[in-house]
Amino acid sequence: MTGIIIQARTGSSRLPGKILKVIHDRTLLDHIIDRLAALQEEAVVVIATSTLPGDDAVEAFCREKGVRCFRGSESNVLSRYYECAKTHGFDHIVRLTADNPFVDVEEVDRLIRYHIENKNDFTESFSQLPIGVGAEIFSFPALERDMEQASMPHHFEHVDEYILENRDSFRFGTLRVPAEKNEPAVRLTVDTQEDYEKACYIAEHSKSGLADTQEAIALCLQYA
Repeated sequence: MTGIIIQARTGSSRLPGKILKVIHDRTLLDHIIDRLAALQEEAVVVIATSTLPGDDAVEAFCREKGVRCFRGSESNVLSRYYECAKTHGFDHIVRLTADNPFVDVEEVDRLIRYHIENKNDFTESFSQLPIGVGAEIFSFPALERDMEQASMPHHFEHVDEYILENRDSFRFGTLRVPAEKNEPAVRLTVDTQEDYEKACYIAEHSKSGLADTQEAIALCLQYA
């Protein structure tokens, strides 16, 4: 079974509460969940948040939207992912973060297929797509090995750091994307107030309301 784990917390230092801020007509988390409704591959979506009281709002969001919620360590994100994946019995895990409202679900579908067909340990598209649009997927054995062998503080703060630093010891893959989407320098994540205002602009001017990657790139460049 494939799981899509969205890491989400309200305690951002640069833009507190950003994941529940409204972008045009819905919250940032709503944008992600609404996009994932178009996923063609079979996958279970879980929002993984922390056990801190401030993240009770994330659990409340999940209850309201009918989305699975898992709560774990705030600082040890690797452990949160591992325990979430283990609890749900996931064989493969797509990692998304709740500050990326423009995730490309078409490419997530392709990423899942490519990863499984090639029997990879870890496969990514984030090096190909705009910042905040790509994703990564890893097998549960790779995540378990990551958890067992991680040793530095940053390995636990970021799920993929150990794997990325030791990629030669994993079966590693990169999904190639269409040329019109291959803009890794374009920033479509929400980390600052400026990012938030740009995301609002893109959402407000999107013809569909859920801008695809090409439209989001065009509007991002127009905003600049």
